[in-house]
Amino acid sequence: MATIQEVAARAGVSKATVSRVLSGNGYVGQEKRERVLQAIAETDYRPNLLARNLATKSSQTIGLVITNTLYSGSYFTELMAHSARMMEQQGRQLILADGKHTAEQERAAIQFLLDLRCDGIIIYPRFLSIDALDAIISQHRQPILVINRRLRVNDSYCIYIDQHATSADAVSQLLARGHREIAFITGSLDSPTGMERLSGYQAALKDAKIALDPQRIVQGKWTAQSGMAAVDSLLARKVAFTAIVASNDEMAIGAIKRLTECGIAVPQQVSVLGFDDIPLAPYITPSLSSIKLPVTEMINETIGRLVTMLDGGEWRPRPPFNGSLILRDSVADGPGRRA
Repeated sequence: MATIQEVAARAGVSKATVSRVLSGNGYVGQEKRERVLQAIAETDYRPNLLARNLATKSSQTIGLVITNTLYSGSYFTELMAHSARMMEQQGRQLILADGKHTAEQERAAIQFLLDLRCDGIIIYPRFLSIDALDAIISQHRQPILVINRRLRVNDSYCIYIDQHATSADAVSQLLARGHREIAFITGSLDSPTGMERLSGYQAALKDAKIALDPQRIVQGKWTAQSGMAAVDSLLARKVAFTAIVASNDEMAIGAIKRLTECGIAVPQQVSVLGFDDIPLAPYITPSLSSIKLPVTEMINETIGRLVTMLDGGEWRPRPPFNGSLILRDSVADGPGRRA
């Protein structure tokens, strides 16, 4: 592999001139620049990126940490795709690091990106606690922003959706349509998002002075299969329900399939509501009512704030984002309203 010294010798310039051409810093005449670029092409020179990053104090890269259990599904596809598009528009490279399955592995993924000298890092955490995230942010010079968690100390470094309030509002709208017996399919119970959506459901029932029936709560695993299994559990428990709220659209679609197979009409007998408003939601039968989350807006805010930090600008914390209910054919009025 060629060295910078060999490139300089071939071009008839100094190593410093080659470095200025590579970094884009400092003036180099057009004729010398062309000689350096030609020498680089002829020698197939590849610069030491880490050394260049140390010298320029910028890598033009942004790191993104997401655990691999979250890669599937339309929500995270949109999140990663939009992040990559925005980084391209900013002239930066997005580097994805896998947070794997534990808090320590998430921490290791963050350190990996720090060691690569990423200019900034975005984390969509699954396992690290709020206190641990606050500590990590406080300990490092590079800006580290957290998506979908509310931090206590570094509130300017978090961008999140109020999952609790969004869930409570959606359940309240079902209550207003005459549903009193509402079942709930949770996400994985080690998921902060899943727990907040469950707590919103519980809060809406409490505000409506409706007693919480634990038999109407079934644990899911974010998959369509677990939505089908949840309906089986509800029917086996012989508990009455006129509506089901599922913690994501995949489970809601599974629930609709099993209800239909069991001869239970949706929405005439049971209404079904999901979360995330995936692209498929309008196209199933019946079309799925869902809570649309502002993923694109959240990523715009995250990357915009990160770039502002890197450029030395000022920023302020903004209120949390909220989802909005998109009503389609899978939700109808409940017995209370029809009466």
